[in-house]
Amino acid sequence: MPPMLMYPHIDPVALQIGPLAIHWYGITYLVAFGLFMFLGTRRLRHEPYASMKGDQAWTRKDVEDILFLGVMGVVVGGRIGYCLFYKPGYYLSHPLEIFFVWQGGMSFHGGMLGVIGAMLWFAHSRKKPWLEVTDFIAPCVPTGLAAGRIGNFINGELWGRFSNPDLPWGMVFPQSNSMMPRHPSQIYQFLMEGLLLFVLLWLYARKPRKLGEVSAAFLMGYGIFRFIAEYFREPDDFLGILSFGMSMGQWLCLPMIIAGAAMWGWAHSKNRDTAVA
Repeated sequence: MPPMLMYPHIDPVALQIGPLAIHWYGITYLVAFGLFMFLGTRRLRHEPYASMKGDQAWTRKDVEDILFLGVMGVVVGGRIGYCLFYKPGYYLSHPLEIFFVWQGGMSFHGGMLGVIGAMLWFAHSRKKPWLEVTDFIAPCVPTGLAAGRIGNFINGELWGRFSNPDLPWGMVFPQSNSMMPRHPSQIYQFLMEGLLLFVLLWLYARKPRKLGEVSAAFLMGYGIFRFIAEYFREPDDFLGILSFGMSMGQWLCLPMIIAGAAMWGWAHSKNRDTAVA
């Protein structure tokens, strides 16, 4: 049997200046926001955004406003989603702890709903079609997800299920109270939901697409990759495996995949002869 890899015990604090502690996880959020801004300004060169004129023109200011609203949607939606999806009974009994964000607990699916709400507000305020906005941002999102998974790995959290002892990259996470090798599922998610999804969406969105197609591709792509990754990720200990042998993450991905497929069908029937984004 090959020697087992050990989790390297990375200090979650990147820099300590007196009482001020800068955490690696916070830095990964900043990296995510920076990558969105970088990619969003380059997305302005893609059609149809590059050729829009007048009131419908897209500018760098739009990207900045989307980032600000998106950050608010991620934080608020992610926290509320975690409380509702994962520990509704506990937070109903302790409602004030919903605001204790320093205790941890964020949900991607809740954050996504928060971003959807924020983009509805942005689209309404700028008098732009909502799907035009979501098609714009969809290829810019996966790199932020990738940065977040690196933060999970640095924190030594969200480790994977037990792996075959012969798996060369099986890793022991002592904080899991076990010395058996596990799948480094944070890295799996970094590669699938982050890098691979980004490459596929970015290349796909560079060519003219019908309104809603890029958004649909994101929903289906993330949902499928996350669903697969959940087979290697240790379920939350307070939930375990739910009905039909699936985790909460997988159950939350099913509506994404179904909605993405439905949006794809709608885009083709509604815009049969019109390529928009």
